[in-house]
Amino acid sequence: MKLAVVGGGSTYTPELIDGFARLRDTLPVGELVLIDPATERLELIGALARRIFAKQGHPGRVTTTADLDAGVEGADAVLVQLRVGGQAARLRDETWPLECGCIGQETTGAGGLAKALRTVPVVLDIAERVRRANPDAWIIDFTNPVGIVTRALLRAGHKAVGLCNVAIGFQRKFAALLDLAPADIHLDHVGLNHLTWELGVRKGGPDGEDLLPGLLAEHGAAVAEDLRLPRAVLDRLGVVPSYYLRYFYAHDAVVRELGTKPSRAAEVAAMEKELLGLYADPALDEKPELLARRGGAFYSEAAVDLAAALLGDGTSAVQVVNTLNRGTLPFLPDDAVVEVQARVDRSGPVPLATARLDPLYAGLVAQVTAYEDLALDAAVRGGRERVFKALLAHPLVGQFDLAEGLTDRLLAHNKEHLPWA
Repeated sequence: MKLAVVGGGSTYTPELIDGFARLRDTLPVGELVLIDPATERLELIGALARRIFAKQGHPGRVTTTADLDAGVEGADAVLVQLRVGGQAARLRDETWPLECGCIGQETTGAGGLAKALRTVPVVLDIAERVRRANPDAWIIDFTNPVGIVTRALLRAGHKAVGLCNVAIGFQRKFAALLDLAPADIHLDHVGLNHLTWELGVRKGGPDGEDLLPGLLAEHGAAVAEDLRLPRAVLDRLGVVPSYYLRYFYAHDAVVRELGTKPSRAAEVAAMEKELLGLYADPALDEKPELLARRGGAFYSEAAVDLAAALLGDGTSAVQVVNTLNRGTLPFLPDDAVVEVQARVDRSGPVPLATARLDPLYAGLVAQVTAYEDLALDAAVRGGRERVFKALLAHPLVGQFDLAEGLTDRLLAHNKEHLPWA
């Protein structure tokens, strides 16, 4: 089996490598190709990947290349984890929305739209080249904003599945709190990427006992602290929102907070510099502890499980993925991309049936889906008016003057990446 990772020079990559090494019985990788135009970083991380494989006795071969077409040739699956514009663009995304009193965050709100505009055309070009190299290859998208990027891939007819680590993070957290194995926890995880709620925490499977009421009663304070939301929010809702819902449920407080401290982009840039120094140590043969603070926890386990199901012997597995709605949430179009539990096998994901979504959540999901549709249109076709309409539709913007000001700032900060701007 050959896997390729586009964006293999990311400081995330050793997390992925560690998972491939530990879980080689689940996903027997014969060749792993790391692809990245940043050749200096790529060679650094490629060397660490080989040391991790060697330490854990993995027989697979790790290669590196800056040549995308050569790297994806013959690949059974291609993982896409890139950041167009790097941390410098992320820093801008997290800063200029604050000038208008809006959330500065790289996937939610105006910053997320900027990232989508830069990213979608690049990922679509990569996907076309993957299709030419191997039409049967699966594309696993971990590139944010995952929902919009995955929708772009699926709309263009690619064999693609979107992946996020929010659900597996909750699964591991809840399992630890309940003193259960992660495999014994099934989440009623419903919504869109970075806009989800855990409506149930079931023991053993989709039809198992719902442990959520007891979890909130006994451990609600710990869960709320992780989400950085008041305990009362969880008690009154009776569900666990994604930590990205903080940007909706406490928008003004978050804007004030973000204006008084360094951005997450600045923190990550400093962390990446330290990580690259660690990766350069020829004695390092495992992922360093610092990497857990970089983000992407349990990404490797989720990626291994998904790739194993897509490329396996025909048996299926249940996993939270981003895929076509196809009636799962009946108030959304069939071609919307939802983030839900799905049964996954070689033919792809099929969403499991979900309970009716309460209007409290369904209304927000519908509005953000409409925004994502407009955002994708702007990313594919360009144009200032399309950017403006996407911002006007977003529930965290939604005012004419705000949308005008944010449009001007977005285009000014992204001229190098948007030829039509």
